[in-house]
Amino acid sequence: VSSMKKKDQAGEHIVCLLDDFKMIGENGFHILLLRALGPSLRCLMGSCEAQGLPLPFVKKSLQQVLAGLYFLHERCRIIHADIKPENVLLYGCNKSLQKLLPNTLDCSQSRDLRLWGPGGDLGNQLEESDLMSIQVKIADLGSACWTYKPFSREIQTQPYRALEVLLGLDYGTPVDIWSMGCLAFEMTTGECLFDPQPGKYFSRDDDHVARIIELLGRIPPQIAFSWNKSTKFFSRPGALLRLSRLSPRSLHSILADRHGWTKRDVTPFAGFLLPALQYAPERRATAAQCLQHAWLSA
Repeated sequence: VSSMKKKDQAGEHIVCLLDDFKMIGENGFHILLLRALGPSLRCLMGSCEAQGLPLPFVKKSLQQVLAGLYFLHERCRIIHADIKPENVLLYGCNKSLQKLLPNTLDCSQSRDLRLWGPGGDLGNQLEESDLMSIQVKIADLGSACWTYKPFSREIQTQPYRALEVLLGLDYGTPVDIWSMGCLAFEMTTGECLFDPQPGKYFSRDDDHVARIIELLGRIPPQIAFSWNKSTKFFSRPGALLRLSRLSPRSLHSILADRHGWTKRDVTPFAGFLLPALQYAPERRATAAQCLQHAWLSA
């Protein structure tokens, strides 16, 4: 990444190696020296209760995340493999960071910073300029791999795990786009798009696949049964092995009924999100295509 960044400034939204040193410890050699950044998006989202972040900041941050993914995918031939709020770090004006997050040492405690006033507008306590002065960088390349040489079958944190990874299929850069879609929904609404939980007779993976089908519809047989261990999830095309009662719900209905969005707001956001969640990786939007979507610049 550092080498390519010298040739292409598009990598400004990826953490960059500044120098290295060797120090022998109980966990082996440590050789990285990176720029000190601020807290993660998870800290900011945890501070804002469950209402989601202001849309202008969401769009700006997603543009930077997607620019970083474009650089990784197209310039470096790298799959990040673990895009999530914890791995997107804030940086920029220190005063703004301190005002947004007065105590960043403990991100597990939710604090009401009164980011919003009546009607979802930014409140008086925090000016929009404070939030919009913050930039983001993609961090933690510890799980990353080459596009031409995946290192592991098990990648990504569960709620952000792409369908092809859940099913044990081959994967590539589209897995990062799926995770970005999950991140976009969570930043916008304050809740996980998929938050699978295990049950008495089914695993967390079973529930995850079921929740994906509830939102996005039946998985085409050519995808569901393209793995020689497909019977782990499916008894026949379109039928899950251990979960039979599903509750279909569209993205439009979730945003409208649960989060009170108007149709005028729902349609463009769904138009941005759903291409990032296409079942077939080859049909999933790329980082470049996502960056060109009208919702991001509106």
